[in-house]
Amino acid sequence: MSLPVITSTYFYLVAVPAVLLLGISKSGFGAGFGSLAVPMMALAVPVPEAAAILMPLLFVMDVLGLAAFRRDVDLRLLKFLVPFGLLGTVAGTLLFRLLSPHAVAGIVGVFTLLFLAQRLLFPPKPDDPLPRRGLGALLTVASGFTSFISHAGGPPLNAYLIPLRMSPIAFTATVAYFFFVVNLSKWIPYAWLGLLDIRNMATSLMLMPLAPVGVWLGVKIARRIDAKTFYRFIYVGMLLAGLKLVYDGFIAH
Repeated sequence: MSLPVITSTYFYLVAVPAVLLLGISKSGFGAGFGSLAVPMMALAVPVPEAAAILMPLLFVMDVLGLAAFRRDVDLRLLKFLVPFGLLGTVAGTLLFRLLSPHAVAGIVGVFTLLFLAQRLLFPPKPDDPLPRRGLGALLTVASGFTSFISHAGGPPLNAYLIPLRMSPIAFTATVAYFFFVVNLSKWIPYAWLGLLDIRNMATSLMLMPLAPVGVWLGVKIARRIDAKTFYRFIYVGMLLAGLKLVYDGFIAH
């Protein structure tokens, strides 16, 4: 008996590049682009279904990321981030049935674009103070929440981490470990909400070979790129993600 996978050609036309972008973003290079994965797949399937299909892929990508960057993580920063990210998962679980994923996407998109506008209009200076931890806690909760709703946790977290002026490799490693924990925490709530059905999991298996390919491409680039270029790619990824999220949240619906 064959597994009940999605057979639509159109679905795979949008899902394949979405999964590759997500894998590349897991390396840190192109961080921000990963937030485009669910909106892209939502062109073919509902947002909750797209998020569920990506769950097993995210687990494989996260494990590969841990192996690639295990010596570079900022443990002190990670210990600060993880509890607030998990708090965001709890909030996402409680509010999932009450909030429209499109509304959440639109709000995330607006704040992403506002952050980029602030960076453009008021460029950071070397002697600027680091962002306060209270702001970091709030943005990290938002990251965990939006990650739960639509796997779009990158922009809020980036808004806190970018001003810290971390090296590309430390930035990449810390983000990889953070989202490994946050994504792992989503399995039980997703099952409780009825999102992890056989069709979604079988479709995820069909896309699974793309997961290591995307991560490999991203890791290869991330270890060879200078800090200035690295953060430029993050800004571009956040801009595209912000525009797409705003479109999906406030214009398309």
